[in-house]
Parts: sequence; structure tokens; C-alpha cells
Amino acid sequence: MTRTTIRVLDPDTVNQIAAGEVVERPASVAKELLENAIDAGATSILIDVASDMAGVTRIRVTDDGAGMTPEEAVLAFSPHATSKIRDIADLSAVRTLGFRGEALASIAAVAEVTLVTRPRGAGALAGARVVVRGGEVVETGDVGAPEGTTVVVEHLFYNTPARRKFLKSRNTELAHIYGVVENLSLAHREIAFRVVHNGKERMATQRSRDLLATVAGLYGADLARALVPIGGRLPFLAVGGYVSRPSESRGNPSQVVISINGRSISSRALAAAVREGYGTLLPKDRYPVAFIDLALDTDLVDVNVHPAKREVRLSREREILAAISAAVEEALAGHDLAHDAPAEPVQQLLTAGEGGVAPAPAASEPRASYAAGHREIVLSDKQLRRTETEGTENLLPAMEPVGQVAATYIVAEGADGTLYLVDQHAAHERVLYDQVAGRRDAAPGSQELIMPVVLSLPPKESAALRDAMPFLAAEGFLVEEFGRDTFAVRAVPAALGAAEDPESVRETIAEILAGESRTAPDRREAVTCIVACRGAVKAGALLTHDQQKRLLSQLARTKTPWTCPHGRPTVVAFDRRRLDRMFGR
Repeated sequence: MTRTTIRVLDPDTVNQIAAGEVVERPASVAKELLENAIDAGATSILIDVASDMAGVTRIRVTDDGAGMTPEEAVLAFSPHATSKIRDIADLSAVRTLGFRGEALASIAAVAEVTLVTRPRGAGALAGARVVVRGGEVVETGDVGAPEGTTVVVEHLFYNTPARRKFLKSRNTELAHIYGVVENLSLAHREIAFRVVHNGKERMATQRSRDLLATVAGLYGADLARALVPIGGRLPFLAVGGYVSRPSESRGNPSQVVISINGRSISSRALAAAVREGYGTLLPKDRYPVAFIDLALDTDLVDVNVHPAKREVRLSREREILAAISAAVEEALAGHDLAHDAPAEPVQQLLTAGEGGVAPAPAASEPRASYAAGHREIVLSDKQLRRTETEGTENLLPAMEPVGQVAATYIVAEGADGTLYLVDQHAAHERVLYDQVAGRRDAAPGSQELIMPVVLSLPPKESAALRDAMPFLAAEGFLVEEFGRDTFAVRAVPAALGAAEDPESVRETIAEILAGESRTAPDRREAVTCIVACRGAVKAGALLTHDQQKRLLSQLARTKTPWTCPHGRPTVVAFDRRRLDRMFGR
């Protein structure tokens, strides 16, 4: 083995290594520049992004903050130069978003950066202009400029091609940038944010102290109307924000947005505490939409955990988590959630009184229950007809259905007296999965919708959907742009049928987009599972005796009838001997 010599790395290598910890993608650049603008006391911030088909080519951030003197403008590009702290004692009380003094130096190490700034209220007649390329200052001078600061970043990763090679598609990178702006605008509502992409405005928020107004501006009034305010307090903690009613849930926790002292953070523990507050109001695989503001004593928060400042470490974490769960639980308990019933018309929300809560619906009458059950039977019949196939091989024992339990489990009797319990949703999911997977290499079958489903999305999600449209088309979805951040879904995979419920279409596409990081084969497998799950007969759906019999027949002709695609059992058997033992015979 060849002996190596220990050496001190040269400054350029050190800077590029440090840059790799802070600057992972264009969104990292946007985040660092925006945080600097917020710390500078800006009341208005413009984010101007340019891109070509290959990716993001330029990011320009302009603010009306404090600005800098010419000397400070040059010093700002030195590693660990900061105006936020003076010594280690300040770390325990830091309230600014930045404090490490690494952002500009790290960005400039892997890009070309132009900074133009003029201090606010200093009476300076001209601003300062500094150009840095690859960590080297290549130009300085005076320039006419308004008060505040503009930073332009171009040619990102020009000197680190390996890093540039791992960037995703243009729309994926744009989605990450929009996500950064969304989170910061929710945490800093006192600032007006505006995002422009290739000359077109993609996002704009107004200055407001009202979190709900900002949510409505970003995600739409429908979501805002489905939110419940929360509040809680401990001697060292104040909890505020909004959580969704149980009817407004998601298939993943991506829309649980949390900020601590104005810092947008990512924390599984805090998101789990929000979910815990719902108890049994949500199924195990559903997550709320939540916008949580935490005001916490600074000596209980360690923000110096990660160079990108995404994570924090909390003291007294158990008490904080318990306070969040209690605040959510108390807020939901104090609101009338009756109108969360799926059959309630959306118009009822729009005509709610001043309290924002619509009156509870009258108790259902037998006639209404009969009508609902009839609709379920008709829908189930359509779903089962779609999965009728030819075939004679049966891999399940012969069984005859005798009824349903909780409109979820089919009770069947075998020829030898064995009792079978069949999960109707899992069983039909297995049938659909086998059929969709079997046709995976053929042209996808599509079912045109009678009425297109219109999706109005925030910029982050619209960019992700725009990027996924070719993939969705290959899977049988026909999605067309229908205006700014609006899309029309005109057809869905045949396995979903006519998909009469628009919310089902929205949820299906949302689940697919949530798996964007998967490899192509894994993504196709995930889509097959999602389509099978969404298109299958639901738990809680009434089935006639004939429908139960058809479902058992279809399940028997699948390749692996004993489990669903997720590995859960479809059939549980109790033979005569076991039943006798259970009853002490």
C-alpha cells in the first residue's frame, strides 16, 4: 500500500467543499439569497429566474433592505464574514435566518455572482458593484442603483461539472425554487414576495400579518376555508397557525409546513406531533394540511446543526411535541366537523355564516341512506365489470358468499365448512393490479372523462406536474395546461373507469407526483399500485350477493390471490376444526 502524505488543502478546494454543503441545487442559491434579504429588513423581494430547456440559467434576487457600503460589499464574499453575530455567545440567541457567513462565499465559489447594493438612508449618491467568479473578485466599481441589494447568480456549477450532472430537469428544479419561496412567504408574511420566470409572473404574495390570507393567496380559497385555527401556550412556547379539517387530508405529510421563530424547518418529529393531534379522525395512511408557527425561547433551539440550516435541535422536545398535539386536538374538538361528510355540497361552505362554520346537516333519513347505498352498489357494479376476464384456472378453494360485515368484509363458506373472510378492497385491488401490470408493456388504455377535472395548483406543484406530464401520458392520463398553474385532466387509465369523483383524480395524481424521486421502473410500479388502489371497490361499499360472488371469482383467477399488492392478506380462513376449538367443542 502506497503511503500518503497529510497536507493542508488549498483555499480553492476548501471553498468548493464548503460550497457543496450549502449549495446543492439552484433552490439552495435562492434560499440563501432570500434569507439574506429577509435578515436585511426587506419589505419587498423579487425573485427573477431564467431558464432554458437544459435547466436554470440565472437567479436574480432584488430587495429593498438595508443595503451595504462598497467595503462591506467586497467583505461579504469572504468566508465567515457576517453581520448577524459577533462571537460564540451570540449563537444561543440568534434570531436571524443566516449567521454562518458562508452563503455568498459558497455560492461565488461555484458560480459567477454580481452584487449591486446601495445602503438605505446613508445619503450615498451611487451604489457599489462587485463581480466574483469562482471565488475570485474580478471587478468592483460604482454604479447607479436604488437603495437595497440585487444579487445575480449565473453559470452555477460551471467549475464543478460533476455536481451539475446530478441536477434534475428544469421543471423539477423550478419546483424546488417555488417551494423555498412558498415556505419563506408563509413564515414572513410581513414581506411581499414576487417570483418571475422567463418574464412571466409565477407567484406573488401581499404583505400581511394574516397567515390565512397568505395561505389563500398561495393555495386557494377552498383550502383556506377548510382550515381551523389553533393556539397553545407554555411559559417558553407559543403555538399558532392552522390545521385542516379531517376531510381535507393528503396521502403524504408534504403539506405540513412548520416554522420556528420565523425559520422554515423540516422535522419529522414535529410533523408527527401534528398528526398525533388528530387521533382517530384520520386513517393511518392520511395526513393533514397544516401551517404551524412556533415561537420558542432561543436558548431552547440549536440552529447550528446543518450548514444549510434545514434542521434544528430542540431542548425540552417532549414538552414541545405534547403541546403541539394538544393544541391540534383542542382546536379540532372545539369546531363543528359535521359538514366534513363527503356528500355535503361545496356550496354549503361558501354560504357559511360569519363564524365561518356552516350549520350541521340534518340527521339522515332512511330514504337518503337507501339512495346512498344504491349509488354504492351501482358504482361497485361498474368497477367489477371493468375487471371481468376470461379464464378457468382457480387458485382459491371454492367458496360461496353468505354476506358482508361492516360493508368491508365478505363472509363466505367453503364446501368443507371452512369460514372465509375476504377484504373486498384488498381483493379487488389484487385483481386490478394483475390486469394493469399485465398490460404494462402494451399501449395504455384510457377512459375519457365526461367532464374534465380541473386542477388549480400552487407554483411548486404545477412545475412538478408539468414535468410529469409525459410520464403520466405514458400511463394513460391525458393532462393539458389550462391557464396559469391550472391543468385539465381529460382522461385517466381505464382501470380507474370514468372516475366520477374529481377528488379521486386529484388524489391519484398527487400520490404519483409525491414519488417523483423514484427511478423509472420503481415509479411505474408505484403508479400501477396507486391506480389499482384507487380503482378498486372501496371498503364500506355495499355489495349485492351477485357482486360478492363475481369478486371472489375474479380474485380466484389472479396469480397470487392471497395478498394485495402491498402484501396485506386478502383472505383469512377458519377451518371447521379451528372453529370447533374456538367454541370449545
